[in-house]
Amino acid sequence: MGVAMHVKSDSEVTSIEASTPPRSPRRPLYYVQSPSHSQQDLEKMSYGSSPFGSPTHHFQYHCSPIHHSRESSTSRFSASLKNPRNSGGIGGGWRRMQRKYDEVGDEVEENEEGDDVEDERDNGGQVKFYVVCFLFSFVLLFTVFSLILWASSLAYKPKIIVKSISFETFNVQAGMDATGVPTDMLTLNSTVLIFYRNPATFFGVHVTSTPLELHFFDLKVASAHMKKFYQSRKSERKVIAVIQGHQVPLYGGIPMLSGGVAKAHLQTMAVPLNLTFVIRSRAYILGSLVKPKFYQSVLCQLTLTGNHLGNPLNLTKTQSCAYH
Repeated sequence: MGVAMHVKSDSEVTSIEASTPPRSPRRPLYYVQSPSHSQQDLEKMSYGSSPFGSPTHHFQYHCSPIHHSRESSTSRFSASLKNPRNSGGIGGGWRRMQRKYDEVGDEVEENEEGDDVEDERDNGGQVKFYVVCFLFSFVLLFTVFSLILWASSLAYKPKIIVKSISFETFNVQAGMDATGVPTDMLTLNSTVLIFYRNPATFFGVHVTSTPLELHFFDLKVASAHMKKFYQSRKSERKVIAVIQGHQVPLYGGIPMLSGGVAKAHLQTMAVPLNLTFVIRSRAYILGSLVKPKFYQSVLCQLTLTGNHLGNPLNLTKTQSCAYH
């Protein structure tokens, strides 16, 4: 069997080449370098964006030297990215830029944290300052208000008047004291009428008193205690105190009463006496914070006469009492 050899002529080759569509030129690759991408991202971009760098795609071309040169340049660029030690230009530059970027980022974060801490400190300091100012203002205003109330309350001093005193009994007789010493013994019974008025318009007062005492110079002959009471604002009352002295040894202290007193001599006798006591008034305006106090000492000079026993002695008419 003979093998027929068909030799293509030049015209046939030309027609085949004319029927084959021309290959389109390959587009050039562009790489954008950004400091926000790391070296691995660049390698992924270089491999993923180009079929030349992908390890799973291998294409063989029987093409012109221009295509070969493009492949070689692309492979060299990819190799330089993979091995930054071999190429000291691009890889080292990216590392330096990445380090600088990280350092700048750390500094910015530290500055932001420091600013936040300073802002928190400033806010805390402002809050403390406002709280201190509020407390100081409140204490100052409350103190001023309390002082105003205290000063205004001083103008409302209670008024005290000893109206009268009456002696019901007066008796002197011989006797002995507790130790058995013989002496004159005095028995006295009297009643004192006191007028008390609270002129205050915004507070009441609690009233107490020291013992009411009758003295013959330094010798105490009778005493009494006044019950404490509360007097509301803009009100008044009459206080009655009974002053008594029972079997008081005289020891010759009252010469006109020495040796006893006869009934005939009792009508003409006159014994000077002093009535003394102190009235204390206290108001509670703001609880225990504002407590104005009023002290008034009373001294009444009077004369006990035998012909006025049982009759009240008007002390306001004679102005016998002094108030301090």
